[in-house]
Amino acid sequence: MASGSSQLNITLQPDMAGLVKGAVETGDYASASDVVREALRDWGAKRALKLENLRADIDKGLADLAHGRLREFDSGRIISRGRGLSARLTSA
Repeated sequence: MASGSSQLNITLQPDMAGLVKGAVETGDYASASDVVREALRDWGAKRALKLENLRADIDKGLADLAHGRLREFDSGRIISRGRGLSARLTSA
């Protein structure tokens, strides 16, 4: 184990465990730990990007507010827009 590392025991669903074992058996990874490390790096990068996008959306909203770019609250419009988006996603 590398210096500064921590050992954890985890339980995976059979399908996930099969993916990890398969990646090692095919030689794509040297060990199950390597598979998990890469998966966690990818997850961390994806999470960081989501947070960065959320912060950008918040900053845009605050800038709109500061410049008076506002609309009256209209729950009907919001519900209608949400239903339209939902219909597009379910029909795709």
